[in-house]
Formats: sequence, C-alpha cells, structure tokens
Amino acid sequence: MIDKTVPIDTSHPVLVTGATGYVAGWLVKSLLEAGCTVHATVRDASKKDELKYLTDIADKNSGTLRFFEADLLKEGSFAEAMQGCSLVYHTASPFTLKVADPQKDLIEPAQLGTRNVLEQAKKTDSVKRVVVTSSCAAVYGDTQDLQNKKGDKFTEADWNETSSLTHIPYSYSKTLAEREAWKIAESQDKWRLVVINPSLVVGPGLNPMATSETFNLFTQFGDGTMKAGLPDLRIGAVDVRDVVDAHIAAGFLPDAQGRHITSAQEVSFLEMAKYLQKHFGNQYPFPKRRLPKWLISMIGPAVDKSMSRKFIKRNVGFPLHLDNSKSRQELGITYRPVETAAVELFQQLIDSGRIKKA
Repeated sequence: MIDKTVPIDTSHPVLVTGATGYVAGWLVKSLLEAGCTVHATVRDASKKDELKYLTDIADKNSGTLRFFEADLLKEGSFAEAMQGCSLVYHTASPFTLKVADPQKDLIEPAQLGTRNVLEQAKKTDSVKRVVVTSSCAAVYGDTQDLQNKKGDKFTEADWNETSSLTHIPYSYSKTLAEREAWKIAESQDKWRLVVINPSLVVGPGLNPMATSETFNLFTQFGDGTMKAGLPDLRIGAVDVRDVVDAHIAAGFLPDAQGRHITSAQEVSFLEMAKYLQKHFGNQYPFPKRRLPKWLISMIGPAVDKSMSRKFIKRNVGFPLHLDNSKSRQELGITYRPVETAAVELFQQLIDSGRIKKA
C-alpha cells in the first residue's frame, strides 16, 4: 500500500501499453480513479467483449479511457497513442515459461517492443517520464548467483548475467529489454526513465480470465498437477496492487529514479501451497511434501522442459534474499501479506471455473 498523498497530475494523458495485462489492468484502474485520461494500447480495439471490464471501470470513475491499437514489433505503432502524453507506462511484455521459439516468442516482443516504445518517446515532445515494468528476472538469473556476490541480498545494483536463449529464456528476455531501455534513456535528455522490478506477482486479476504464468502456477497448485510434491525452489512474491502502487509512485513522485526491486517476501513453492492448504483445507489436492533434489533432477526434465538439469542444479535448494528497501523508502510502499494475495487469487480461479474441487 502506498501513501495516498502521491501528487497525480491529471492535466496530461497517460499512456499504458499492453492495457489488458495483469498488472496493467490494475494500473489503468488506479489512474482512472485518480481522474486521469488514459491512452490504453491493445492489439485489437474491435474486441469489445475483451475490453468490457476496463470500460466498466472507466464508466464508474472520473477518468477517461481511450483505446489505441498498437503492435510491439512495429516501428511507429505507438505514435498516435503517445501523442500529448507526459507519462508513458510500458508494461507490455510476454510472461510465459513454455514457448516453442524463445527468440520469436520472448526476446523479440520484449526487446524490440521496448525499443519501439522508448524510441517513440524520444520523438514525442510531450513525454517527460517513462516507467518500464521490468522484473527481478533482470536482477538475477539463478538463485545460486547469490552465493557469488558480496552481501547477502540481491539489490538494484545487480544484473542477471547467467540467463541465455537456452537457459531461462524468459529471464534473458527481461534482462535484454531492460538494458535496451536504459541504453535508449541514456541517449537523450528529454525524459527520465524509472524502472519497476517485481518478483512473482500474485493476487486477483481485474480480468478473471486473463492469461499469466502466475495463473497457470496457481491452477497447478490446485488441480492435482503438483500433488506428488514440489522442488525446494524459493521465489520472491508480491501483491499485484503493491506493484501498481509502485508504478504510480514511480510515475508521479518528482524524485523517483533508477530501478526498484518490488517484492514483499521470499517464499518457497511449498510454503505457497501451505497458504492455500491452510485456507481451503482438503477440498483440493494441494502438494504437501518437498521432493529431494536428486529425484527432481531425474524426472524434472521429462515432466517439464523448463526444468532442465542446469536449472535444477543452479536453483533448487538455494536461499534467496531480495532487498526491497529502496521501494519502501523512496516509493513509500508498505507491502501487503503475500498469503492474502495468494488466497484471493486462488479463490478467483475457483469462482471463474478454472479449478474444480477434488
């Protein structure tokens, strides 16, 4: 939760790319509630049914919502939407771990999309600030990386140096995209770049049928896919509403600058499953035990291609600590409990019919 005294300038439109996304939906809602005019980019503005949840929010608030079609891979595609905007939020980027072609499905939309949005910002005189939604995946690649650095926490000074096109390509895409953003930002002096680096985002989506790797993970917690047990994997996690509060602060606080690790706490997959077990009991086949690393290494690659032996070797069984002090001190974030966000997300999956009782 953020200090509500953040001064929000409603005199100029605000651009939000990928407006139908998980984080973007909540961001659009916050901006509309504040009375902003939001220029929301989508792939296809003719699909009114898919946009209805956003238009319903606009109808209930003082802000104004305008949709623009834009393509991340097309140069100049964001020109019309950006016209007159003083603040640009670039949230659009794929979040998926299972892809047929990492270069085409992850790297190009993330890196080229960032380039096209920020290069357009260079050409748009009204733009004064750009906020990019990056990820903790751009801060570190494997949890084992923590063993090789000074200090006991990952900070904003750290960069992912271990991911590649063949090893955790999603993390590689986020790293390339953020580096691209900083390269472009440093090539001009018209606007300031501020970056938000969330860990795993949890909590309910404004669009209950939205697609996100988070939704897939929580579905697997409850549909029996993981009932045999879980690897000893630790991740950072954060409520989606805290991520949006960080975006609002990054966009409107006069002194906001640099990168911001946005993560409430570190939690293992098994601890996350126990949050759900605690609330929902035995209605669903939640995983209850931790599988040994040798067994995960033996069967993991056959069950899930993203669980390569290299990934298992460098991530299973290692501690993880993320330093969120900058987001707390400079953006004013007070983090909500991850357990509450996890329960709310799982309940939404039940209500939308994605998960059935055992």
